[in-house]
Amino acid sequence: MRFMIIVKATKDSEAGVMPEEKLIAEMASYHEELAKAGMLLDASGLQSSAKGWRIKYSGAKGTFVDGPFTETKELVAGYTLIQARSREEAIEWTKRFPNPAVDGKEGEIEVRQVFELEDFGPSDAIERFRDMGVSGAKK
Repeated sequence: MRFMIIVKATKDSEAGVMPEEKLIAEMASYHEELAKAGMLLDASGLQSSAKGWRIKYSGAKGTFVDGPFTETKELVAGYTLIQARSREEAIEWTKRFPNPAVDGKEGEIEVRQVFELEDFGPSDAIERFRDMGVSGAKK
């Protein structure tokens, strides 16, 4: 089972405030432990929404919307992707995730289980994803 740990943005992260060395070291230690446990698949921080954009859809029509975006609580500042044997194991590891906010301010992570191709019924479209070698696809 794969789980994405989503680090929620803060006013500081959106303003481009870089984390202090202490927080970076805590994050490095946590991720090293995940790697040693064979659970770490990927992890990255994201630039502020000022450097991003959205495509809003209405039917087949897409409209380009340039950042920044004002609703900080709805933005993502980073993520960690883990592989766990169970939901309970993922919960135990995420309870150890360091507070991602600068200076120990209020921070938040959200954890979501990732769909595996096996979660969908058999279809030609799913086989096309398998043939592409999409992450999580088992041949």
